[in-house]
Formats: sequence, C-alpha cells, structure tokens
Amino acid sequence: MNLQLDDLHVKFQHFSIDLFQNDLINWFQQEKRSLPWRENRDPYRIWVSEIMLQQTKVDTVIPYFHRFMERFPTIQALAKADEQDVLKAWEGLGYYSRARNLQTAVREVAQAYGGKVPDNVDELGKLKGVGPYTKGAILSIAYGIPQPAVDGNVMRVLSRILLITEDIAKPKARKIFEAAVEELISREDPSSFNQGLMELGALICTPKKPACMLCPVQEHCAAFQQGLQEELPIKSKGKKQKTMPYLSVIVENAQGEVLIEKRPEEGLLANLWQFPMADAAEVSVEQLAYWFKLEYGIQIELGETLQPVRHVFSHIIWEIIVLHAKTADATTEQGRFVSLSDINDYPLPVPHQKLLQQIHVPE
Repeated sequence: MNLQLDDLHVKFQHFSIDLFQNDLINWFQQEKRSLPWRENRDPYRIWVSEIMLQQTKVDTVIPYFHRFMERFPTIQALAKADEQDVLKAWEGLGYYSRARNLQTAVREVAQAYGGKVPDNVDELGKLKGVGPYTKGAILSIAYGIPQPAVDGNVMRVLSRILLITEDIAKPKARKIFEAAVEELISREDPSSFNQGLMELGALICTPKKPACMLCPVQEHCAAFQQGLQEELPIKSKGKKQKTMPYLSVIVENAQGEVLIEKRPEEGLLANLWQFPMADAAEVSVEQLAYWFKLEYGIQIELGETLQPVRHVFSHIIWEIIVLHAKTADATTEQGRFVSLSDINDYPLPVPHQKLLQQIHVPE
C-alpha cells in the first residue's frame, strides 16, 4: 500500500529522531569526503556545485568546479561574463541549460540582491534553475536553515530507512519525502544532516548492494530489519529513449579551416557550436552534397567516412555517421570557417568533440 502524507506520523511513533540525527551527523563529520565546495560555506560556491552535481558524478564535477571557480570566482564575475565563455567552461558537463539558467539567476542576484545569494525561501526559489532541492541545499548548507533537500539519493536512503513504498519516479513522491525530512532534520545542524543523507546515499546506501554492515544508521533502518533493502526504492521505468540518426560533415577549405555553425538559441544544446548535421531520416549520403549546396550555399566534395559517433542523452540517442569533405569556398552565411588552432575557443557539445578528435588539432 502506498504511503500517504497523513500516514507519515505513524512511521515516527517508534523512531528515535534524536538518535538518528546524532548517528548520522557524527558519521558524516568523521567520514565526509574532502570536496572543494566543502572548504567553506560560501553560498555561491555551494550553488555552483549543486547545479554541476545534477545528473553528474562527483569525480567528474571536481575538475570542472575548480576551473569554473578560477574563471568566475564571484557572483559579479559570472554575471558579467560572456555566455559563450560560460558555455566553454561548462563544455563536456552536458545539460547546458544548467549553465545558462545559472548565469541568468546570478545576474538577477547581482542586480536585485546586491550580489548576495538570498537566504529567504521565497526569493531563492524564484531564481531561474533553483528548484526545491537546490534551494534546500543552499539554505541548509550555506545558511544553516533547516530546509529539506530531497533528490533521488535522499529518496533512496529514506525509502529504506522508513520503509516508504511510494514510487519515487512519480512527482507526488517528493512531497512525502520532503515531509519526512522536515520531521527528521536537525534544527541545530541542518547542514551536516542534509549532507549526511547525501553522503550516506553516495557511499553506503547505494542503488545496488548497499553496504548495510558499514551503515551508521543501520539500527534505525526498517528495510534492513525486514531484509528489503535491495527491493527499495520502488521506481517505475521511464519511457524508452528515442534514437535519432544524423549525418555530420567535417568540411575543410583550401586554407585548412573547418566549417562550424551555432545551434539555435532555444532547445537542446542551445547556443553551442557544431559541425553541420543533416537528419539521416530525410537526407541520404548520396544526397548530402546537394543538400549542403541548398543549406549552406557552398559546393563540397565528399571524402572518406570517419568513425561513427554515438551519444546518449537523458531522453534521446544520437547516432551520427561522420564524413570528411573538401570545398573551394572560403565563406558561408550559414556558419563560419575557423582554423583548427582557434576551434578550441568555441564551446562544442560532447558528440561534436568526438568528431573533432578524428581530425588533427594543433596544441
């Protein structure tokens, strides 16, 4: 039977909240990983880290975080930066709307709040890209305000500890887990409590084969007591990813420059740069040179076929046939020819970085 919000209090009748808080917080303070965003409680650094950590592993984020903070060390620095420079610093992290939304929100903080990240629930929650989890993380970690920060990690941990059988893939489940955290969270140290739940999910209470024998809150865990820890959380499968076939052409002119174009301002990978791409469902390899003449106004001579590129996004899969081509033309209104020594100045999405790796790029 699914747990409803009104039933949560039943879960806590025989649950020692004080002991749970102490066990979790003491473990976190002794065992927490040394991470760059934990060096201080600067809300801007915490904000950047939480945005980067969405959909991305900690080990991947660490070098990006260091470089990003070196490039944009303050709210003002990021607010004043050119968007292309921000996207370049984000290059390879994926989910680029995160970077654009972060800069939009930071500019609002610079203009409306004097460069100080709001410590008010309503004001912080209105900033672009700051959802309930990010809001809770900033308020609790940076400002010590007891706000829930519930993501998939936290839902997995609490579904086991409290034996919550709600499907965590359903939006309504978040309300149940947020209510649970509001009941459980330490008022004295909400920062360590929320980070402790996150750390527990990352290191001990993992999706598969949780290390229950090492768990600091094992005695509080209802799922462990009933041997159900590997059955939880309940999570229904999402829709199957759609595969999209493309043809992409690396066009080189007589000067050794290659043609790239800027993607639209809206949608997937907005404002990043790419090599020209054609929908392979509409254009065949045999039609490619003619299509290119119509689209770009230049004549190309197709050469060798390079290694295909496959890239998996959260909701779609790109399968790209990659071809090399030559042209005698030097300009086009649909893109720009750039030298291989300058191409690193342009933010390219990961699938097109894979294309770039197939041609020689000077250091």
